[in-house]
Amino acid sequence: MKVEEIIKKLSLNAFTGNKGLDRDVQGGYTCDLLSDVMGHSKAGQVWITLQTHKNVMAVASLRELAAVIIVNGLTPNPDMLEQAEEENIPVLGTTENAFDVSGKLFKLLG
Repeated sequence: MKVEEIIKKLSLNAFTGNKGLDRDVQGGYTCDLLSDVMGHSKAGQVWITLQTHKNVMAVASLRELAAVIIVNGLTPNPDMLEQAEEENIPVLGTTENAFDVSGKLFKLLG
């Protein structure tokens, strides 16, 4: 499944442009601890977090993640969005909490 499809099916807000929307999604990883994501996430996963700063994009790029979903209605910092555009990694958002979004993504990717 592509990032673009996940945006539609989960009714997500896209904070970034069209870059990276064609990335394949291989699963998800839910965590707010950067070091844990660096050590355990896998390429192609969508990272679900409440973190909104530039370092998120450094980790997402390092791990070759498909996209980042920010939860709880939080808004990414401008430097995060700038880095996301450079890395071609979509930053998405939702008002839902991490538990609910994780469950929906899991069910969607089945």
